[in-house]
Amino acid sequence: MVTTSDIRNGLCLRYNNDIYKIIEFLHVKPGKGPAFVRTKMKSVTTGKVLDNTFSAGHKLEDVRVETHKFQYLYNDGEFYHFMNEADYTQIRLLEAALDNPGLMKEGEVVTVLINTEDNSPLSVDLPASVILEITATEPGVKGNTATNATKPATVETGATVNVPLFINEGDKIKVETAKGTYKERVKE
Repeated sequence: MVTTSDIRNGLCLRYNNDIYKIIEFLHVKPGKGPAFVRTKMKSVTTGKVLDNTFSAGHKLEDVRVETHKFQYLYNDGEFYHFMNEADYTQIRLLEAALDNPGLMKEGEVVTVLINTEDNSPLSVDLPASVILEITATEPGVKGNTATNATKPATVETGATVNVPLFINEGDKIKVETAKGTYKERVKE
């Protein structure tokens, strides 16, 4: 059991007969009334995001998890397949368990949270940022960069990311995986 003071990003807990992972939280101490914790939780089974408020000192049932390094192998349309780097066993996960599957390249190493009670995989954490190559985008028009204008670009994984106008096909960019947004251009 944990209390509201133990809540942090990535904490997995059992709530309403499901397992949720804390995405965001905010401790609030209003001037009048008791303190509370405002949370945004994502179901690891369905992917549904739930906003909830817990009063200070509220007891919650936590789920013991272990983290393991897995290599992303491929996607067969319904499942994403991963291989454990330590013992080479393979697992498969539904897309709902992944936060941003469109930004994963084959061969990428990710962190998988595994429930220690039944050894089932709960969710996948990508690195903070990934480097991807632009495969398709419209050319930028010179002189059209007075503002922070962006254009859609398709990256090598098939995902669409909004990028500045000076980015062209073949450029490599760094993408922030938490938000799926452009961070910077990578030069080699």
